[in-house]
Amino acid sequence: MTDPTALQKLLTWLSPAFPVGAFAWSAGLETAIARRRVIDSASLKNWIEGAVAHGGIRTDSIILAEAWRIACAKNGRTALRDLADLAIALAPAAERHRETLLTGNAFIIAAKAWPSPIYAELPAPCPYPVAVGAIAAAHGIELPDTLLAYLTAGVHAQVSVAVRLVPLGQTDGLAVMAALEPAIAELAGAAAKSGLDDIGGIAYAADIAQMHHETLEPRIFRS
Repeated sequence: MTDPTALQKLLTWLSPAFPVGAFAWSAGLETAIARRRVIDSASLKNWIEGAVAHGGIRTDSIILAEAWRIACAKNGRTALRDLADLAIALAPAAERHRETLLTGNAFIIAAKAWPSPIYAELPAPCPYPVAVGAIAAAHGIELPDTLLAYLTAGVHAQVSVAVRLVPLGQTDGLAVMAALEPAIAELAGAAAKSGLDDIGGIAYAADIAQMHHETLEPRIFRS
């Protein structure tokens, strides 16, 4: 288990109050809501489950785990840069590309309040899961805890989008979060044991929704 002092950092870094701007992005969910693909708590749960099991959330968790291992092994700047290049290449849409880089760079800037040599090793620009994984490792935060917090925060963000746009009540949103806890825990455990060869996705509806969001009008979110 992560040391309690290190765990404090993790709780702060993955909190909605941490200034990475995650609240501004919907990862295509705004398109799904506008086109009536997501209309209630049941369809929201189904949408997020797809991303957790087969889509970008799963991919990001594997990227994060690899970044964590590289930082622990002190393999240096080249390995993290190559991993960042892969993460960028896997972004299915222009807005998704901007999202992962802007949130990643914002995370690095904010996390520098906790000094570490790891910042000199990080590529620029740096995708969000690469930044979180490497910085968490450098501060002694265990991989399973990092993954669980990262995935929970990501799903929270998606539910928050739906609470505002569907709209869903807070109670329905919390019910979706509770129902998704087993899937989040399962992915955290699987990603901790996965390597880059395990990356692969079939969440085509979510990918296409992110592409269509580029021309969606009116819109509130940046992706």
